[in-house]
Amino acid sequence: MRRLGGLLVLAVLLLTQLGAAQQITVAAAADLQFAMQDIATRFEKESGKAVKVVYGSSGNFFQQIQNGGPFDLFFSANLDYAKKLETAGLTEPGSLYQYATGKIVLWVPTESKIDVNRGLSALLGPAVRKIAIANPQHAPYGQAAVAAMKKENVYDHVANKLVMGENISQAASFAASGSADVGIIALSLAGSPNMKEKGRYAEVPTADYPPIEQGCVILKSSTQKDVARAFLEFVKTPAVAEILRSYGFGVAEK
Repeated sequence: MRRLGGLLVLAVLLLTQLGAAQQITVAAAADLQFAMQDIATRFEKESGKAVKVVYGSSGNFFQQIQNGGPFDLFFSANLDYAKKLETAGLTEPGSLYQYATGKIVLWVPTESKIDVNRGLSALLGPAVRKIAIANPQHAPYGQAAVAAMKKENVYDHVANKLVMGENISQAASFAASGSADVGIIALSLAGSPNMKEKGRYAEVPTADYPPIEQGCVILKSSTQKDVARAFLEFVKTPAVAEILRSYGFGVAEK
């Protein structure tokens, strides 16, 4: 009986270790916070493999990966970060894939009197004291926000009002919580159920900022390359393209 009990414990331990071995860790840009949840859940259901997702700014992840960050895949909001990792030999050959294009919007709480339909010129109004954006030093959406404000000739007038989020998700939180009067955030976050309930938004014309081309790669340091490849192939399917479009991302027709 003791031997049988010991065998059962051993079997459970082996199954636990096997389950852990089937899990991949994904470093994902913060604009994917809601879309990636849907994508990962569907992949787990269809494959039986587990996906752990860590969200943050693309620039910070880029630095972490260069220093050996323990990720299997990197989904960047800036295609250039993924390309630079590829050039540095830190990715699996042939794994670079442009999965989407992002968009920015002007977002305000529901009760705000700021007219977002005026576009970025609305930032010049007296009701605007703080403007939330992602930190442009390492967040692609912050870089897009600055570029758009400069294109509309409002940046110099409002630069002292900017409140920097560590990533685009934090910038959205600043706007939603009232820590800022308005936010220039990702459409993928503005259209999420939580943000929809709290505010309203208007898209910033895509001609006002460089395209937010987003790319992903499998990292050479990955210890779960088979599962990582399966996840990447899943991301390329029409079903995932539809999920991304539903969150406001642009996805090229294949």
